[in-house]
Amino acid sequence: MEFYLITRVILVRHGESTSNSAGMVQGRGNSDRPDLQPPLTQKGQQQAKLAGLALANLAIDTAYCSPLVRANQTANLILENRSINLNTHENLREINLPQWEGLTFGEVRSQYPEQYNNWHHAPEQLEMSRPTGEKFYPVLDLFEQAQSVWAEILPKHDGQTVLLVAHSGINRALIASALGIAPSRYHYLHQSNCGISILNFRQSGETYTAQLESLNLVSHLQAISGDVLPPTKKDHAGIRLLLVRHGETNWNRDQRFQGQIDIPLNTTGEQQAQKAADFLAQVKINQAFSSSMLRPKQTAEIILTKHPHLSLQLTDLLKEISHGKWEGKLETEIEAEFPGELQRWQSTPESVQMPEGENLNDVWARVKIAWQQIIDAVPQGETAMVVAHDAVNKAILCQLFNLSPASFWAFKQGNGAVSVIDYPHGDVPVLQSMNITTHLSNSVLDSTAAGAL
Repeated sequence: MEFYLITRVILVRHGESTSNSAGMVQGRGNSDRPDLQPPLTQKGQQQAKLAGLALANLAIDTAYCSPLVRANQTANLILENRSINLNTHENLREINLPQWEGLTFGEVRSQYPEQYNNWHHAPEQLEMSRPTGEKFYPVLDLFEQAQSVWAEILPKHDGQTVLLVAHSGINRALIASALGIAPSRYHYLHQSNCGISILNFRQSGETYTAQLESLNLVSHLQAISGDVLPPTKKDHAGIRLLLVRHGETNWNRDQRFQGQIDIPLNTTGEQQAQKAADFLAQVKINQAFSSSMLRPKQTAEIILTKHPHLSLQLTDLLKEISHGKWEGKLETEIEAEFPGELQRWQSTPESVQMPEGENLNDVWARVKIAWQQIIDAVPQGETAMVVAHDAVNKAILCQLFNLSPASFWAFKQGNGAVSVIDYPHGDVPVLQSMNITTHLSNSVLDSTAAGAL
């Protein structure tokens, strides 16, 4: 197996600003006048301090922040009492929306209806004018800006942990550009004030491949918000789906491929399921679905002890990928019997046909059917829980962003992890939070079993 050097990037959005609290568009207004830029509110300062506490035990090698006041204030509060060098970076500034800055979104909707419609439904087509009169595309420019950040920062910090403190828009563009998500899906990723996201980069030669370990963790803000999950919008009229991976099995721990062999949870897996149950105890859940296999079914049943009024609906379409002749084997055994196939599974998973099993196109096809059936079964305004498997959850997440099986490794899914997907107003999906494992440990990092599926 080729050696990879891993660089970890911690992304944090700034705390609540005065413009956030007023519902105004900020963009990068008054970039050259810090005295005119919106500062953090008292709540925003508290959020930044709580983010600092959540990251306190994590070794950080260097930090960058946007030069805009609200991000700079947040970064300094996160890093107070830590001797970490803080660098400002111009390309971490927020999206440039010159015609809208200082307006409320209601005013934008009434004054710029065509632009507003593009912003929501075709953000890559949003066009504005610079003060010089030159036309430009803010979202496309933002993606170029994000790519320039990665091109500069990653080669400087191989094998290090880097903190980036910036804004909702640029953070989304950073995550999307790292994973190969198109600008048209800019709004499919959510960033809360002081939400924490983690990207891991693997380097092979001059090429970097990214995996999103977690997105928009907010449970550290519960003392302020009262919520462990990002809240739905006040006018939320869509559905919310909580995607959960089953707890650990002995084969997960041993890194033995289990696929469709029905392995039960081990003691750790039962504990993870119980912690997930406690984590979601105060979350209103209206329906529950699970793969028909034992390990997700057990996980779901433990979670539903906190929601005893619900019955569990099982589906075969959410079963784990069939590994065929790989099932029951360790990686060393697979390499001996099928030399080179594990390397292909890691580097080009879309090209692998499991011997007497499935390929990822098979998984994509049945998962697409299952997910749509669940969406259709959940009434507007309700929340459903879906418990499944690593490969299945990865397929669901990839399909939200129209990513092919080639992007199979783009999203991490830990045992007992929770992800949150909203469909507001029956519209396009929004990944509110992904791979939450903070209820399983005292760290923002996913420390669950890694290896075979």
